[in-house]
Amino acid sequence: MSQVTLETIPKVQVEPIQTHSRRRIGLYGGTFNPVHNAHLMVADQVGHALRLNRVDFMPDAIPPHVDKKAAIDAKDRVAMLRLAIQGNSLFGLELAEIQRGGVSYTYDTIKQLKEAHPENDYYFIIGGDMVDYLPKWHRINELIKMVNFVAVRRPGAKNESDYPVIWVDVPEVQFSSNDIRQRIKMGTSIRYMVPDAVANYIEEHHLYHG
Repeated sequence: MSQVTLETIPKVQVEPIQTHSRRRIGLYGGTFNPVHNAHLMVADQVGHALRLNRVDFMPDAIPPHVDKKAAIDAKDRVAMLRLAIQGNSLFGLELAEIQRGGVSYTYDTIKQLKEAHPENDYYFIIGGDMVDYLPKWHRINELIKMVNFVAVRRPGAKNESDYPVIWVDVPEVQFSSNDIRQRIKMGTSIRYMVPDAVANYIEEHHLYHG
C-alpha cells in the first residue's frame, strides 16, 4: 500500500469567502403627511415584484417643490411612519433627508447613501405622474447613472419616459394624504385609510384638526 503524504493529496482550489454581497434596497421618498395604507401597499407590491431586500420609507425635510407643502413637524411624520411599518419585515426607515435638513434633492441623498453603503443598489420608487417631471429633476443626467428609477403606473399619466425606468403595476387606490387631512378637519372617519396605530397617534396628538 502506498503511503499517503501531504504531497500526494491533490490541491483543492478554494474560492474566497464573499463577506459582502450586493443588496437591493428600495427607497420610497415623500412627505408622508400623513403616511397611509396606499403608501404601504405600493411599497409592499414593488418590494415583492422586484425582489428587493428591503424598502425604506424616506421622509423629506422640506420638499423641493415651488408650491411647498405645509407639512407638520418631522418628528410626528417619522413617529407615524415607525408605527405604520411595524409588522412588515420588508419595510425600513431611512432618515438621511430629515437628518440633513433643508431642501431635499434626490441627487444629494443618493450620493450620500452610496458613499455610506457602497454594497447597496438603490431603487427609487416614484409615481407614474412624477415620471413626466424627470427632465426637471436636479442633476437628473447624473442621477440616472447612480440609481434605478422604479415607477408605479398611474391612470392619466403618460406612463412612459425617455429615461431608463422600471415600471410596476399595482392596484389603484383613489385617496391621498391631502384627502385624509381634509377628512380629519371635517371630522369624517379615516378608518381603513391609515393603519389604526397612525389614526390613534393623530387623534392623541390632535394633528390636522386646525
